[in-house]
Amino acid sequence: MDTPETEERPARAFVLHPDLKSDRDRREAARALEEAVSLAAALPGIELAGQAVVPLARPRAGYLFGSGKMDELGQMLKAAEADLVLIDGPVTPVQQRNLEKAWKVKLLDRTGLILEIFADRARTREGVLQVEMAALSYQRTRLVRAWTHLERQRGGLGFVGGPGETQIEADRRAIDEQIVRIKRQLEKVVKTRTLHRAARAKVPYPVVALVGYTNAGKSTLFNRVTGAEVLAKDMLFATLDPTMRELQIGDGPKVILSDTVGFISDLPTQLVAAFRATLEEVLSADLILHVRDISHPETAMQAENVTEILTGLGVGKDVPQFEIWNKIDQLPGPEREEIANRAARSDGIFAISALSGQGIEGLLEAVAAQFQDHRHEEVLELGFGDGRRRAWLFDENVVQSETQTEEGFTLTVFWTQRQADRYRRL
Repeated sequence: MDTPETEERPARAFVLHPDLKSDRDRREAARALEEAVSLAAALPGIELAGQAVVPLARPRAGYLFGSGKMDELGQMLKAAEADLVLIDGPVTPVQQRNLEKAWKVKLLDRTGLILEIFADRARTREGVLQVEMAALSYQRTRLVRAWTHLERQRGGLGFVGGPGETQIEADRRAIDEQIVRIKRQLEKVVKTRTLHRAARAKVPYPVVALVGYTNAGKSTLFNRVTGAEVLAKDMLFATLDPTMRELQIGDGPKVILSDTVGFISDLPTQLVAAFRATLEEVLSADLILHVRDISHPETAMQAENVTEILTGLGVGKDVPQFEIWNKIDQLPGPEREEIANRAARSDGIFAISALSGQGIEGLLEAVAAQFQDHRHEEVLELGFGDGRRRAWLFDENVVQSETQTEEGFTLTVFWTQRQADRYRRL
């Protein structure tokens, strides 16, 4: 009789948020810890063993925490039977090694955790390669675990349960060789993306990019207006690889709508660089829809983070932006009404619920109006009896080329949506 396979026990993770008193820009500790716990929940195979805010006057070079706090936390971790500690902040390689030895646990800092999540979620070839590149950049100076996990075929980087110590020099060579290999592969993928972008440019519909803090509701909005089935969950980084769909807005223009990876505070610099190619759709966008979770207590701070990252990516102020105040359905009645009124009085701000559909129609009308004068190319077939229409096209100066056929004329025109609508009413 076959014996059932025993499932691997999930890693029991304890989340610590160091509340650094000397950091003037530090976030509210309880909110920061809540986000860190959400990050932990976004990683498969993790079971929450506990969480705590750790007040910290200043970080200690060797262990991050002072000796008394080290002992106190060690007892807490032992009581919780934790075998993984997630520290919501930067941890140096020396601190990581020392803490792991002292507490006899595996340890990940914020950057390592986000890299793990991205590795698990990446689906496209480019996404997988970019995550690997970011992980290599991050871990090159650490070299605390063997790198055999890089040969694995599926998600996860192995930071959580990797094997033990290995030869540093051999590791460094292995990492450098991997970086060279991945760069070559990425160059090929980027060339393919460039060809795809060039092909889209021949169908010159304007590009509308959805951006926003992770879990702001971008994918829910994307699904609502396009009818797509992009993964939309109440989970950080539910969307990783970019998704694009053609969208016909009523009787108005067609646009290309792009759903992008969510941003987050303290996004690892390695990932910003690695995902620059993925975010090129934002750089080339004709309109950016900045989706905010207006019900979140830290919505203003999240909006600032998104703006900073967009600026860092090189998105200029000349690119039009709409601000989408999403999740108004999660606000209490009076506050919901106040937010809706504020949005209605402001240009370029729309209060909506992507989940219920409230406010979507007004948003789409504004997007359509934005591109009413956007010029696009079209090929028309006219019979010899369509002299009036043909003359109108030349009067409007929209004809790019004309070829006579047996039945009449083939014309390539470059015109605005208004001109296209007027032509069809002739």
